[in-house]
Amino acid sequence: MNQKRYVVGLGEVLWDVLPEGKKLGGAPANFAYHAGQFLGMDNTIAISALGEDKLAEETIEALKNNNLKSLMPQVPYPTGTVQVQLDEQGVPTYDIKENVAWDNIPFNNDIQDIAHNCRAVCFGSLAQRNVVSRETIQKFLEATPADCLKIFDINLRQQFYTKEVIRESLQHCNILKINDEELVLIGRMFGYPGLDIENKCWLILGKYNLDMLVLTCGTNGSYVFNPGQMSFQETPKVQVADTVGAGDSFTGSFVGSILNGKSIPDAHHTAVEVSAYVCTQNGAMPEIPQRLKE
Repeated sequence: MNQKRYVVGLGEVLWDVLPEGKKLGGAPANFAYHAGQFLGMDNTIAISALGEDKLAEETIEALKNNNLKSLMPQVPYPTGTVQVQLDEQGVPTYDIKENVAWDNIPFNNDIQDIAHNCRAVCFGSLAQRNVVSRETIQKFLEATPADCLKIFDINLRQQFYTKEVIRESLQHCNILKINDEELVLIGRMFGYPGLDIENKCWLILGKYNLDMLVLTCGTNGSYVFNPGQMSFQETPKVQVADTVGAGDSFTGSFVGSILNGKSIPDAHHTAVEVSAYVCTQNGAMPEIPQRLKE
């Protein structure tokens, strides 16, 4: 591996099996793809693991078709799939298969090299449901340079999270991305359910010494908190095709914009516009129009 400083999506790569067919997904790959649309696709990479099966070959092909670099060792477990059901509003529910390849990401030399030269990494709680991938993610985070942005996109799914994993991840990150429903769950879990959403966010920001906390509230707008400052943006009204990957596109475009030197309010505005556009498209990885990149 060369000494290029990558922006990394680390964790699950999987196929969302939707009513109209299967589409490549997984929050880390989605994040890397959308960050790459702002930073250049050569500068981002998705790290996960694949099985030794036909779906692994299709994954590699789909990543190439999206111009997304990847580092995905093959392991003796099936490539991940998720059954996705959409309600009348296009909002998904997920049935995430267990004991799959991305539960077993090995911490090898190639992954370690990228960690040592990482510019930003986005990780979640889902890929930490199994000890193998959890240890790889923790080793990766500990191996990053001091100036690396470490984004914990909490991404609570089904029963696949614990208080311990969330606390450790909050201690390892410097940016937290969370939605309003997850914020309620975290408030209950950590014992501050009575606070309003803004005070909960300020409390978490201070308690874990975060640089930023990004809160998305669906149609009710979104916030970015950083010490001494808060940015709020309303959610644009659009014709929703589906919301799969919308949150990941928000995170990827926000981080890409910050790394391009944009102010927090400007990066926040870009993220809101990109996320709204992704909601008008099917699947998690549509190409973003040039007007939004600019």
